[in-house]
Amino acid sequence: MSCGDPHETHCREVLAEVYLYLDLECADERRERIRHHLDECGPCLREYGIEQEVRALVARCCGNETAPAQLRERLRVRLTELVVFETADSRELAD
Repeated sequence: MSCGDPHETHCREVLAEVYLYLDLECADERRERIRHHLDECGPCLREYGIEQEVRALVARCCGNETAPAQLRERLRVRLTELVVFETADSRELAD
């Protein structure tokens, strides 16, 4: 997804990391870059809003259940791999 406007952080990168952003699981500097992008990009802000609603729905349905630490770590590693892979693909397409 891209809104067509130039941004410091590409729309794909922001949307790939939206769950990390929502869960406060990214570095402060990265959070600030994502927040800045969301402030200036309407399409990404709408997508972020949808992700927030989905997360809230899951939280309501699952109550206070938490995933085992091992599962959370596997998911975190996999999400990081996907973000890095997608970011690398995006850069290749830009070249």
